[in-house]
Amino acid sequence: MNLLFPVAYAQEAGAPSMTYNLFLFGGMFFLFWLILWRPQSKRAKEHKSLISEISKGDEILTSGGLLGKVTKVTDDYLAVMVAEGVELKIQKSSVAAALPKGTINQI
Repeated sequence: MNLLFPVAYAQEAGAPSMTYNLFLFGGMFFLFWLILWRPQSKRAKEHKSLISEISKGDEILTSGGLLGKVTKVTDDYLAVMVAEGVELKIQKSSVAAALPKGTINQI
């Protein structure tokens, strides 16, 4: 019977080499950086430039869905006119997008 089915004898398991482990962890770190850190830092950089470019008269959309026209800009806050005679103070970091001029009038 050994002629048809050769007998497989157990061998001692060898430990994986240190270079294999370094390549494995290095590859995992690279994928983590490529998939998560890089896109997040790009979005953060774009949002920071968006906030720094906001000026009086711009129309903005906040992360809460509030649409308005900027009437006053300070270091950390914006005064936004949402209706005639109604001004709200919001943090600059809550701005989600700067809209083209005249967008509020079209809505």
